[in-house]
Amino acid sequence: MLGLIIVLLVVGLIAGALARLLVPGRDPIGIGGTILIGVVGSFVGGFLGYVLFHHDKGEGALQPSGILGSIIGAVIVLLIYRSMSGRGHRFGRTW
Repeated sequence: MLGLIIVLLVVGLIAGALARLLVPGRDPIGIGGTILIGVVGSFVGGFLGYVLFHHDKGEGALQPSGILGSIIGAVIVLLIYRSMSGRGHRFGRTW
């Protein structure tokens, strides 16, 4: 169980960091936020992979396609986070 949590955090950190590199702009989140975006992105990517390709855990939990799906999911989560936090939109005063 502890090994699964460590792998989840490491993959989350990698996926979140790569998502932040791929999506232009600054995000005022720390390493914890980056890991959270990566972990949630892993679940989103895994869900999308299952819906599109109908693969399951029987083919192996850690695969290159799974890591790629985690990165794509993290990019999606980061874009949703930005749109919900209001970043990138300037209402009211313009400086």
